[in-house]
Amino acid sequence: MNAPSPFVGDAETLLDDLVDLRRAIHREPELGLQNPKTLAKIKTALAGLPLEYREGPSTTGLVAILRGPANGRTVLLRGDMDALPLLEETGLDFSSEINGAMHACGHDTHVAMLVGAAKLLCAARDRLPGTVMFMFQPGEEGHHGARFMLEDGIIDPLPDAAFALHIMPNAPHGIFAGRAGPLLASSDVLNISVKGAGGHASMPHDSIDPIPVACAIVTAIQTMVTRRISVFDPAVVTIAKIAAGTTNNIIPETAEMLGTIRTLSPERRGHVARELKRLAPAIAEAHGCTAEVRIDEGFPVTICDARAVAFGQSVVEETFGEEAWLTMDNPVMGAEDFSYVLEKVPGAMFWLGASEAGSDWRQCCGLHSNHMVLDEKVMARGAALHAALAERFLNEGFG
Repeated sequence: MNAPSPFVGDAETLLDDLVDLRRAIHREPELGLQNPKTLAKIKTALAGLPLEYREGPSTTGLVAILRGPANGRTVLLRGDMDALPLLEETGLDFSSEINGAMHACGHDTHVAMLVGAAKLLCAARDRLPGTVMFMFQPGEEGHHGARFMLEDGIIDPLPDAAFALHIMPNAPHGIFAGRAGPLLASSDVLNISVKGAGGHASMPHDSIDPIPVACAIVTAIQTMVTRRISVFDPAVVTIAKIAAGTTNNIIPETAEMLGTIRTLSPERRGHVARELKRLAPAIAEAHGCTAEVRIDEGFPVTICDARAVAFGQSVVEETFGEEAWLTMDNPVMGAEDFSYVLEKVPGAMFWLGASEAGSDWRQCCGLHSNHMVLDEKVMARGAALHAALAERFLNEGFG
């Protein structure tokens, strides 16, 4: 068995700097693919380190490259940069200064942990038999930032393995969790437009009301999910918005529906799309209406390589003890664009519990809440694990 990583103690000495960086990013959150202020903070934090930089035309993403003395394997570590369009209500003294934007998904901590890992690995450069790529990625919150960075070619040639950490504010403090296979779902946007014939609400027989037809489609979708989709390869289809009409006495011409589709395999993802495009128009036609279905593709399923998960569990247990690892029974039905990297490179994403030490983590706010807070002390553990994963993979591969 390997000795515990020396990165743990070194990461603790960096914690104050990581907290300062995280809070600076938290005060000035940025949305989407263009995060220039965050990028500037990252470059300032990395200044003076023996790193090569790559940037592309599509985003403000940055790949920082550390080359060890031997030309061996390459491993990628990723941290996302962008925030969410939320009005922060945490009351923190470093709350967002940008109206309508907040780091409610922990990306500010992801950046800080990755910067910490870069500092740790640069200090250990002489013993690294290969290359580490630090991927600072904007546009994770629905903007496909990872895909753009791949398409820009700034991650070429592709690494031999890739790892990411994601904090979880309502999970046990300091615990790492993961699973082989699907970790997070695919996420597609469902748009259905039902068209009938408008008229006076007192004379529905002279019109073709699209509202009850839209309601019938919603009910049929739920029946489709429970009766035509295997529970062993599931799907979630939620209609979250129905919009129709302008007042109480007019039957509208159209009803618009908006929803989300979540699946845990590429095969089920395609199957659900085909079924929805068949089902909605057929129900509409039966009622004298027409229906158009448009599916806007979001992120693919986040699938973790079994070797990478076993490797990560081993590194966690050797670094922090067996009690620091949790194997998840089930995936999470959220989505992640690290999935684009994992489609091309074997690797894994792990959760890091960031509830306040000693608190009842079950009572903590979850991700995407504008009240979300976390215990910044876990960032030292995250930075140390990033570094330990990279060093061991460069030395041993997946074993």
